[in-house]
Amino acid sequence: MKKCNAYILDFNEIDQKSHSLVGGKGANLGELYQIGEEVQVPDGFCITTEAYRKMTENHLELNRLLNELNQFQAKDRKAITKISSQIRQTIVNIRIPEELTKAITERIHIFGEQQAYAVRSSATAEDLPTASFAGQQDTFLNVIGKEAILQHISQCWASLFTDRAVIYRIQNGFGHSNIWLSVIIQKMVFPQVSGILFTADPVTSSRTVSSIDAGYGLGEALVSGLINADNYQIQNGKLIGKTISVKKSAIYALKNGGTIEQELESGLQHSQALTDEQILQIERIGRKIEAHFDCPQDIEWCLADGTFYVVQSRPVTTLFPIPKTSDPGNHVYVSVGHQQMMTDAMKPLGLSVWQLSTSHPMHLAGGRLFLEITKQLTSQAGREILLNTLGKSDPLSKDALMHIMERNIIPLTQDKNQESPTAGNKLTSPAIIRNDPKLVTGLIRQNMESINTLKQQIQAKSGSELMDFILEDLNKLKQILFDPQSFAALMAGINASAWINFNMQEWLGEKNAADALSQSLDNNVTSEMGLALLDVADVIRPFPEVVAFLQQTKDEHFLDQLPAYPGGNTAREAIENYLDKYGMRCPGEIDITKTRWSENPVTLVPLILSNIQNFKPGESKRKFEQGRGEALEKERSLLDRLKQLPGGEEKVEETREKIAQLRIFSGYREFPKYIMINRFFVYKQSILKEAEKLVSENVISEKEAVFYLTFHELYKALQIRQVDRQLIHKRKEDFRNYEKLTPPRFLVSDGEIITGRYKREDLPENALAGLAVSSGVIEGRARVILDMKEANIEDSDILVTRFTDPSWTPLFVSVKGLVTEVGGLMTHGAVIAREYGLPAVVGVENACQLIPDGQRIRVNGSEGWVEIL
Repeated sequence: MKKCNAYILDFNEIDQKSHSLVGGKGANLGELYQIGEEVQVPDGFCITTEAYRKMTENHLELNRLLNELNQFQAKDRKAITKISSQIRQTIVNIRIPEELTKAITERIHIFGEQQAYAVRSSATAEDLPTASFAGQQDTFLNVIGKEAILQHISQCWASLFTDRAVIYRIQNGFGHSNIWLSVIIQKMVFPQVSGILFTADPVTSSRTVSSIDAGYGLGEALVSGLINADNYQIQNGKLIGKTISVKKSAIYALKNGGTIEQELESGLQHSQALTDEQILQIERIGRKIEAHFDCPQDIEWCLADGTFYVVQSRPVTTLFPIPKTSDPGNHVYVSVGHQQMMTDAMKPLGLSVWQLSTSHPMHLAGGRLFLEITKQLTSQAGREILLNTLGKSDPLSKDALMHIMERNIIPLTQDKNQESPTAGNKLTSPAIIRNDPKLVTGLIRQNMESINTLKQQIQAKSGSELMDFILEDLNKLKQILFDPQSFAALMAGINASAWINFNMQEWLGEKNAADALSQSLDNNVTSEMGLALLDVADVIRPFPEVVAFLQQTKDEHFLDQLPAYPGGNTAREAIENYLDKYGMRCPGEIDITKTRWSENPVTLVPLILSNIQNFKPGESKRKFEQGRGEALEKERSLLDRLKQLPGGEEKVEETREKIAQLRIFSGYREFPKYIMINRFFVYKQSILKEAEKLVSENVISEKEAVFYLTFHELYKALQIRQVDRQLIHKRKEDFRNYEKLTPPRFLVSDGEIITGRYKREDLPENALAGLAVSSGVIEGRARVILDMKEANIEDSDILVTRFTDPSWTPLFVSVKGLVTEVGGLMTHGAVIAREYGLPAVVGVENACQLIPDGQRIRVNGSEGWVEIL
């Protein structure tokens, strides 16, 4: 081994640059130690990761066990438990070299041999800005004497392989063989009170609110959740709330080492652990620490004899990032992803292409896009528009908006008579449009011709000329999306549905009458996509060898292998014809970087097999005709009942006209997005050809690296033939971290997340509230599916998922009902559920966690709830 002083660093020798030597916790302690007198840190030193590395890296048995551990996934709990135990025992049995023992003994002599110490683990993958690893390795308190300290050092090293630490690393993408452990030896403090301070509210995420938990004795009881703690909240230097808990016990240090839990005397159990003055004092310390690290902090502190000591500080890793703005005032943002039914994180190229395809400026945070609605909130007219748009189809959004308005987060600054700040941004009212099916078919034909022209013209483009061409075509796309005639056709169906629902309830007392009338519409490209996959199944079903091959293949190039089987060429042709029309689709399709069905057609195989298993030949036509028949029967029933009313003939004629309008135009609602996704795929194919050239020139290492550049950064890269590889690496890391975050519907510029609630008193017991979007009641087995590739659906199942975009439609033909966490009345899942006649409830918060896979449930798509049976 090297000289032993290379393996020991005092706190005053440590800063963030020491991370690889002393781990996250140790590096942060070194930084805290150097802030100044206001932040008191108990003295101590770190045994560096070099000591651990040298003791373990050439240990044959340990390396064998580590190689075995690296084969496991988080789900392999039993195997992980067995191997981890063996690794821990192996590490404990490794003898600490004499030179290191001597160096540790010398440091203990300087600090005090009879002094009590905390012996704490500090891993290199710990207290990072994006993963805290809190509590994953062990800490030992009140350790006294050289032998006890040496023993606990070995136990700290071994704790790198507790079950919880191993599984946490697997879940966060860290390997086991390249994580090293430092051990902190720190003087013990024997506090009267200890606790945790968050410099951002862990509940609302507001960066202006600090939250403090406090209890008596050592902080171990509070950190481990063994006791109830007081909670104090401070905003802008003022105490704004406190909850005094009943604190029945505390953990204290024993004289000869170790700790003990003791019951508190009755007077202390109900008392406030910190005075108001002390609360404000520790909060000021916390803000100073936050300013030093330049991000919100999770701080462990203790109060001993009137002095606050800080024993740990780490970044708060669960906060959703805030959109950047140069204006210091309050701003309110609404999630674009919740409107688009795609709340996953997007890569930079996907974000920038989506922004270029829209007419509204957007803000970026956490790999998602947000629209700012601050100006709209400054006027009463603007507020009414928000409630009638965002709030009309989503009760959770409406309640959140009401909360924002009631709190006056953005004050009203305009009179009612002043023009709304949204006036310049609104689409003009749709033109009156006649009930002529040729209008819809004409729009579809015109736009498909533009796609074919795009495919031909883009072939000749390359380099920056290609990027200019795409920019020009994105402007054409915006013209298509906001074309007045197209907008009028789209709104005609929506308005007809709203008219029917309102008037049928007024005249006949019937809710959601338009749902049944919306089944089996013409010209709905999304519902046709689901039915067309049934036709593909019909082609393949007669060939058992092909079916058997599909049941076992995972190969994305499986189409090339089909001709080897009887009927394989026929099956391949059917799938390729399907991909020609729908292959540009995929889950999360608004992100141009997502893998399309055409790029990985094996994604469709489980859906095809499900259709083969669950349905008889001809199911596509049968389903469509059944839906059309039910819609016609509903129309006859409504009109017959209307005839019996006063003014019945007039009501019948008006209603017949609106039903015709609904059935002619409602299917078109899905078409503009189909055109957009078509164009996105054409762009992507050409961009990837350019990326392959950059790979061949060694500008990038893989073609997918361009996904981590914005559109304009890629434009420049194609001009100068070079990229910032470090930037790409950082963005890959950022994206992996953004994937773990859940975006809020509404976000305030101080970080506060505004949530809405259902205000329902009519729910059955144990029912989950949601928004009714497609009428009917159905019972069945819940299939909780987060990834389409994992779909294993049977005919009577109910699909439960986070959100659905058009790519999920092929699953809809196989299920009896739909439950989603995100959605609204006119979102894709709702529209297709109505067309297929599926009872559906959307906006059921945390449905994927609250409904176990395989659980029998009842979906009430008429009233808007889900019962767990």
